[in-house]
Amino acid sequence: MPLAVHADQEAPVHGNYHGYYSKRPFIQDPRLALLPAEFFVGKRVLDVGCNEGWVTCEIGQSRGAHQVVGVDIDDTLIRAAWKRRRTVWSLQSPERGHLHEESCPPHKRQRVLGDAPTTDHSAHNYFPASCEHSYGPLPIPNRGCGAFPHNVTFRTVDWIKDKIPEDPNQYDIVLGFSISKWIHLNNKDEGLKEFFHRVHQCLKMGGIFVLEPQPWDTYSKARRMNETLKENAKYLQLRPDGFGELLQELGFNHGHRLGVTGKGGFRRPVDVYLKQR
Repeated sequence: MPLAVHADQEAPVHGNYHGYYSKRPFIQDPRLALLPAEFFVGKRVLDVGCNEGWVTCEIGQSRGAHQVVGVDIDDTLIRAAWKRRRTVWSLQSPERGHLHEESCPPHKRQRVLGDAPTTDHSAHNYFPASCEHSYGPLPIPNRGCGAFPHNVTFRTVDWIKDKIPEDPNQYDIVLGFSISKWIHLNNKDEGLKEFFHRVHQCLKMGGIFVLEPQPWDTYSKARRMNETLKENAKYLQLRPDGFGELLQELGFNHGHRLGVTGKGGFRRPVDVYLKQR
């Protein structure tokens, strides 16, 4: 396994921006809003390039996922993601509804509301941030149930090259938000193909790959970060508008564009692909 990337070692050549969500500050991520409300309910989810874990925690807390694993090559970001998980837990309402396994009674901080996760997002930030700042985060109970925050975990790993313990059981959904460009520039066409192959391999039959591809015109700025990216860019033959064809060759369907979301440089499409063979 490669050594972890740290903030003081190099520029964010993997797209591992620190403070990313200070630029994209969404409590409810608009990319997830493009997906049906029941999309993640009861599912095993892998979030590749999870950064500080905001999306990972949202899926685990308010989207009803059974298990969510966030992976990132940057250990500093993964430590921030664990902190984010505890912060989200500390700020939610004591009575916030959530899905629970039948064998697991609801904790006193939670209650069961019907058969779907609550859509009352005010419950997610029930306590002001000043409470955590003044008194520290609330301790997370040591319970083995599948409810948030126990359904969310993070790992520091270069997932294209290294497997994690959760991979063999396969996933229902794999997310690839804002990472295709960085994988492409760092690992060239062969590395991007390997990433898509890994996603296909680790998805269950009928599983879904959600991809937010960065446009080709954004590569020019990114490749100026260092000489390796600049040199790799010279040999790239694949283009984002051809990713769908490549995924079909692996066994995905032709794909479907859910829409385009975000503002300014963050305005990008979100596509979904179904593993059908």
